[in-house]
Amino acid sequence: MSFSYYGELCTEVYDLTKKIGHSFGGDVEYYRDRLQSCNGKILEAMAGSGRVIIPLLESGLRVDGVDSSPEMLASCRQRCDERGLLVNLFEAKLQELSLPDKYEAIIIPGGSFLLIEQRDESIAALKRLYDQLEPGGRLLLDIFLPKSLEFEKGKVGTSTYHFPNGDTITMESKRVEVNMFEQYTISYFKYEKWREGKLLQTELQRFALRWYGIEEFRLVLESVGFTDVVISADFDYGKQPTNKSKSYVYEAVKKS
Repeated sequence: MSFSYYGELCTEVYDLTKKIGHSFGGDVEYYRDRLQSCNGKILEAMAGSGRVIIPLLESGLRVDGVDSSPEMLASCRQRCDERGLLVNLFEAKLQELSLPDKYEAIIIPGGSFLLIEQRDESIAALKRLYDQLEPGGRLLLDIFLPKSLEFEKGKVGTSTYHFPNGDTITMESKRVEVNMFEQYTISYFKYEKWREGKLLQTELQRFALRWYGIEEFRLVLESVGFTDVVISADFDYGKQPTNKSKSYVYEAVKKS
């Protein structure tokens, strides 16, 4: 059994369930529309296996990608190759980010920023992203608030995924830690890959989720140096967030 973040089996399940262009409440369309005015390069941070970056590339935008998972990047690279798309992909943690180019815009879709477990590492990541932007460049990312059920320690779940080649991957999840004061939860996901009744591979994923209050995250961005922070609800630019909103999108600008 391997202990992994986004490993091989996790990536297979992700690719099966979250197809290229699959939109989380309109996020792919939102980022594509908000980036159409960009003449320079764009970076998708935590790009994963290509759900968002591939539609952006196909729309004619110049987008690089970075992710800490080599398995996810390998899948993204293969999918880009299959479509004849040229893309620069980098393997790095955001808190250690140092790329050769500066970017007109950086995006983090899918609430992925919340996967950075430690608050100080989150701040370090935002500082690196700030440094990676051109003066006047924009950071666009979305976050969400966890549901009340996600605060239940010991909560378990099971899922089964069937693949076209006949393989099956089962997943068992268990929430092992809930810290309301520090604002995070930790779960373990156990993946098992089966073929004709035989167990081929097992993988254990430690899944941390940190959350921020809506105004709290604005203050975090401003503390890093970002200005002109706009918060929009549910991928509708300028829509005022309410307690019924499901997603909160932030756009913030690096000082010129």
